[in-house]
Formats: sequence, structure tokens, C-alpha cells
Amino acid sequence: MRQKVNLKGYFERIGFAGSIAPTLATLESLHALHPAAIAFENLNPLLGLPVNIDLASLQTKLLTERRGGYCYEHNLLLKAVLEELEFTVRGLAARVLWNNPDNVAGPAHHMLLAVEIGGSSYIADVGFGGLTLTAPLKLKTDAEQATPHETFRLTGGDPVWQLESKIADSWRPVYAFETSEATPGDYEASNTFLSTDPASQFRGELRVALSPAGQRLALRNNRFTTYAGGSEPAVRLLTSVAEMREVLSSNFGIQLPASELLDPKLAEILAAAGIEPPPPEPTPEAVEG
Repeated sequence: MRQKVNLKGYFERIGFAGSIAPTLATLESLHALHPAAIAFENLNPLLGLPVNIDLASLQTKLLTERRGGYCYEHNLLLKAVLEELEFTVRGLAARVLWNNPDNVAGPAHHMLLAVEIGGSSYIADVGFGGLTLTAPLKLKTDAEQATPHETFRLTGGDPVWQLESKIADSWRPVYAFETSEATPGDYEASNTFLSTDPASQFRGELRVALSPAGQRLALRNNRFTTYAGGSEPAVRLLTSVAEMREVLSSNFGIQLPASELLDPKLAEILAAAGIEPPPPEPTPEAVEG
């Protein structure tokens, strides 16, 4: 039996109140609002907690608990919403090339969506972290396509497409994909690797991102970076567990896991960055003595 999609909860979570007709305008609105409201984050793998990608678990975590997630969580939730709105959509798999250009023939550990609207094909992706799309892109080659954030283009095709982003005056590869539909089994296997394997990047580093209008926010371990328009990025090094918790909850809007799970891991990240914890507060006995 098909699981029920909590459209009301999703719309409230991202602040959507427009038309729900299966049009390009609706997709564009959802695509801009989703990554502005629901953070990309890998707290579960980092803390050794499971990442469940069935719809009920996704809705509980991202909507009810007001957490975020990584690509499978974001894009499987968006896929379910779009299907409920009667869009024609299928899930694809991509090989990440960002900071890994030699991965053209490597494992496909990223998920994106293909959406058909009015006889045209678009890709949608609200789960690529600090460089996630904030608008769908038409599936056409070598055309510069502006989004509310960066400009992108698609190259190749027949069968391998490559997504590229314009950074300053240079085009940089983001990921490569084909338009054949990926299976739930493909996603389950990849999700298991990303969330549990010691070799997964999500097991060893804290990675968080959010893309509100006009900005991109990124947290990598204790390095918090704000990108705004064409200005130089503002970098802030976080130096305490309390500061990291505040940034995660206030800047990224994440309802945090239990402190007894999270705080030791944040302290570990700070220690790896060479930041020692503050000395404990003196006890009354020590003060009096």
C-alpha cells in the first residue's frame, strides 16, 4: 500500500502556500523553498544513528522532528510530494565530481530527480549540500541556466550528462548522471554505505548547509561560512560546544538530537581542530576552600 504523504506538514515546513497544480511554476516554488528551510545535515551518520529512507521515517525526521538530512532523505521526500501532486517524476543516480573529478566511472552515491512537465524534461535536486540547486534545470545541453543562487549548465547527454556550476568565471563539474531510473534497492545499498561505512565522508566530518534567499550557509566541522551574493565569504571558527549548538539550531534551524549523544561528538570535532575544552567551573567547596 502506498504511504500517505503529509502535504500539509511539508507545506508548513517549507512555507509554501501557492498553487499545487503540476506546473513548472509550482515546481520552481517548491524547489526554492525546500533548501531554504530544511537543512542538509549528516548528524545521524556522524553519531552512529541509522538513516531510514522509507517515507514514514523521512516525514517524521524532516517534518515532525524538524531535522534535516542528506540527498536520499531530501530528494525521496520531494519525490513523494511531487507524485502526490500528480507530477511525472523518477529518481536518478549520480556520480559526484565536485572535489572528485576522477569519479566519472566511480560509484553513484548521489540522488536527483527527473521531472516531466508539458513535454519537457527537468532535473530537480534539493539535496546536494552547499551547492544544491535552488531551481529545476531544463534537460538541455550547453545552455546557461540561472537559479536564485549560482548559474548552472548541463553538458554531454546520450547517455551521460554532466552538471556544471559557474564559480567566478570558471565552470566546475558537480556530478555526472544518466536518465535511466534508479531502483529503491540502488538507493538502499548506497544509503547503507554512506550512513554506516567508515570510509564514508559522512561518518567522519560534520557537514551542514542551508540555502536561504540570497545566501548559502555552510558548516564543515567547526568552520562556519556564510556566502552572500558576490561578496567575499564570511568565515567564523566555532570554538565551543555551546557555540556549535547555537549555530546548528539558530542558523540552520535544526532541532538537535539529545545532548548526551551530540555534545561529545562536537567536543571531539573541536579537539581535532586543536581547541581544548574550557576548564570546569569550580565547585562551591573549591571556592570556599
